[in-house]
Amino acid sequence: MTFLPELLVPVADPDKLDTALRYGADAVYLGGQALNLRSKTGGFSFDQLRQAVIKAHKHGVKVYFTLNLLAWEKHLHQVADYLHELADSDVDALIIADPGILDMARSKVPHIPIHLSTQANTSNSASAHFWHTQGVQRVNIARELGARDIRAIAQNTPDLELEVFVHGAMCMAISGRCLLSAYLTGRSGNLGACTHPCRFDYKVTGLRLEERLRPDRDTWELYEDATYSRIMSAEDLCLIKYLPWFCKVGIHSLKLEGRMKTTSYLAQVTDIYRTALLDLHKGQFQPHLYLDELQQVATRPLATGFFTASTKVLRPVLPLAVKKHIVAQILEPVGQGLWLIDVKYRFSTNTDLEILCPGLRRPIIAGGDYGIEKQDGLKVSVAHGGVQLFLRCDHPDFEPGLYLRTRYPETKT
Repeated sequence: MTFLPELLVPVADPDKLDTALRYGADAVYLGGQALNLRSKTGGFSFDQLRQAVIKAHKHGVKVYFTLNLLAWEKHLHQVADYLHELADSDVDALIIADPGILDMARSKVPHIPIHLSTQANTSNSASAHFWHTQGVQRVNIARELGARDIRAIAQNTPDLELEVFVHGAMCMAISGRCLLSAYLTGRSGNLGACTHPCRFDYKVTGLRLEERLRPDRDTWELYEDATYSRIMSAEDLCLIKYLPWFCKVGIHSLKLEGRMKTTSYLAQVTDIYRTALLDLHKGQFQPHLYLDELQQVATRPLATGFFTASTKVLRPVLPLAVKKHIVAQILEPVGQGLWLIDVKYRFSTNTDLEILCPGLRRPIIAGGDYGIEKQDGLKVSVAHGGVQLFLRCDHPDFEPGLYLRTRYPETKT
């Protein structure tokens, strides 16, 4: 395999940037503290952004800044201020959806490349070509497209970079343009404040729709049920088994969704996709291995979405009782064989642990081969989530930033 696409990873804060760099991102996308579609993540201040760009570039990683809200008139002054600040930030591209913001960016920061957001819903090669004529270097094409449509766009726009979402949450609306949150809670998803009402629990209390000219057919009936369900919630997208196809077609960038996810989720998913791409390059592609690992972190079924002719569920959700648990993150060494850890999940000193090393390496620490201490030196046998403790272990694979996971689904306490 001579061509490997870029692996583009979501980053919501400086800690997640460090994780993305450690676990193999080629590029990251991040936002400011406003004007992007993940306003609840906090985002980067401009000082943090400049430091993030310097750090990422030292690792050979590109930084794309999201300015992809669908703006109202009241936002335009703030957009102009953002563009002024971004002018000397050295970001590698701006991700934009709104044509007015695109025009402002071309005028105010013409030296920064423009990537078109999936929110623009580019679903054919004519639209892609139009955006290219407007100065767009790369298009993240609509999420509703299947493999045949993606190939056709790639063949008909050879001078344009294409980017495709390959993993993460899917939206029930066209390319994320949903009004449900704005209607129910007054918080618009198109302004970055989505409350994800499609993930809420609903109960059907009885409804029958009948079309006037066809009273005996084409009806939709929902019956009363005593339980609540997530009737509008989609599966999560997972296209890892199709990575050879994306390489063959020449898709420039494969994008992971997840700025709202935890840092441990980001670490695992980034590592899995990076390892899969490297294995593909070496002719050692193992899709079942990657899917098994992804299933460990999934909270919804993993499926192919619109990519295949009909949606295929590749892996169901694992019950919590049969999942391996992330129990801690290694923060820093504090002495010979002594490490400060941030405990995420309850575990005891007789629990076998895996170190999540890049490349899907999983060195084992046997229960009993390590100890746990409070910061005053008091030894304990059980660590509880939400605290920082010392872990005494001289394993050679320990490094700051790595995660520890239970070797087996259930911890021993």
